[in-house]
Amino acid sequence: MSVPTSSAWTHAAAILSLGVLLAGCGEEAKTSPPRALTSVPADGALAQIYDSSCKLCHANPGAGAPLTGDANAWAPRVAQGSDTLLDHTINGYNGMPPMGLCMHCSEEQFLALIGFMSGQPLQ
Repeated sequence: MSVPTSSAWTHAAAILSLGVLLAGCGEEAKTSPPRALTSVPADGALAQIYDSSCKLCHANPGAGAPLTGDANAWAPRVAQGSDTLLDHTINGYNGMPPMGLCMHCSEEQFLALIGFMSGQPLQ
């Protein structure tokens, strides 16, 4: 059995490196809607709650939460109705922590925040 020469190893390493580099070229980068990163509720109190309790997940594409302003991501959730959305917010659901990490928020504030993030006012 022969031992590969250093040029054979160099050639193999170059091919492997090229394969690794090209592996990520097949997909387009996912971008978050600009609103997810820049928008805040007009109401100052809601803006403060959004910034401290919601934004970490709802403006972070890697968090798995529907992004603020992403109508396509919010549509199936909004279709479930405000009672279901409120229940998921208060009790937690999948990765959503109970109370959305806002233990002092009222139901009205939660509905206003969900309406803001989804772009669809809720009642």
